[in-house]
Amino acid sequence: MHNGLKTAFLLGLLSAVLLALGELLGGSSGLMVAFVFAIVVNFVSYWFSDKIVLRMYGAQEVGPEHPFCQLVGRLAQRANLPMPRVYIIPTGSPNAFATGRNPQHAAVAATEGILRLLDERELEGVIGHELTHVKHRDILISSVAATIAAAIMMVARMAQFAALFGGYGRDNDREGSNPIALLLTIIVAPIAAMLIQMAISRSREYAADAGGAEIAGNPYGLVDALKKIDYAAKRIPLDANPATAHMFIIQPFSGQALLTLFSSHPPTEKRINALLHLS
Repeated sequence: MHNGLKTAFLLGLLSAVLLALGELLGGSSGLMVAFVFAIVVNFVSYWFSDKIVLRMYGAQEVGPEHPFCQLVGRLAQRANLPMPRVYIIPTGSPNAFATGRNPQHAAVAATEGILRLLDERELEGVIGHELTHVKHRDILISSVAATIAAAIMMVARMAQFAALFGGYGRDNDREGSNPIALLLTIIVAPIAAMLIQMAISRSREYAADAGGAEIAGNPYGLVDALKKIDYAAKRIPLDANPATAHMFIIQPFSGQALLTLFSSHPPTEKRINALLHLS
């Protein structure tokens, strides 16, 4: 399935989980409160995520005299994008990410480690990947997915809280309701939401890889970069906040504690194979 269609399908499925949970619990007013709260939280995140995440990692802005900034400028021009702000993160762990609510307010950040590790051809593939995230407005897509997933989790938690204090409310005291099925739904719905949200993130990574290869001119620089980053990042993991892990070009954590289904990134081997099929 094309990545764009897959993303739309997964967002629709995520919405269906939310609606089904609301229908089952019957708390329409509570559902609305949770959904509005989730929208407010993610609206703030969408508008201010660039400032938050850049400050979180101590990123330092560099000017047009810096070679990295010049490389980003060349690729942004090639991609027909406005020049993003450019930052360097003071850490030896090799990684990079893009942020910003739209192409006019975008920022690209790379660690000192990745700038030392990669040659120019490989770095072009990485920055092409990040600029594709900007071009595809993946921050917006991630915010929508996070809003719906957060609403599902909040509704489930509200139901758990209500259960502890004597039931699910007047709307849920329906004749023939199955409390075991209801309990299972409250447990399973947040897990399903997280799985779908992670699947959306993985789908956007494949799309960004393909776009990065197109901007760079070929997939081979990004292929070599992914191999190097994957190996080095496991040896020098980034002290990253789990909430921002999906933003990086490679999962920033060491080891493989999470199953693929719970990962925000596809396995590096699969990404490389997909890139090689583009050539």
